[in-house]
Amino acid sequence: MDKIESLNHTKWDCKYHVVFIPKFRRKVLYGELRKHLGDVFRTLAQHKESRIEEGHLMPDHVHMMISIPPKYAVSNVVGYIKGKSAIHLARVYAERKRNFVGQHFWARGYFVSTVGRDEEVIRNYIRHQEQEDEKLEQLGLWR
Repeated sequence: MDKIESLNHTKWDCKYHVVFIPKFRRKVLYGELRKHLGDVFRTLAQHKESRIEEGHLMPDHVHMMISIPPKYAVSNVVGYIKGKSAIHLARVYAERKRNFVGQHFWARGYFVSTVGRDEEVIRNYIRHQEQEDEKLEQLGLWR
């Protein structure tokens, strides 16, 4: 938190809250995939000199706080992570499940917001997202 990074002529602290979903919002991020995807995302982020600060894989979407140097556009880094992870998943899991469709694993688009000085609030939100979803589901049972 509040760690200032540096490039040759720049001091920076650029963190983003990013959310994206699998195509058709399929609940496929459980089991073997869920354990494996965190490492894949971290490795891909490092390829773009970025770092995943916090992350949580929900059954049907991904939350992450990612630190991206200002020399990269957020859209380029997120697009790279989504594209390369989809290709990786297709190569590793295509034999086991026919509905993995390579580059079309993730839905188009994503949500992004800057973190700014609310970093701890965003970190807690990401960490406890699953419990919040469960509470909302329980409330929905009464309707």
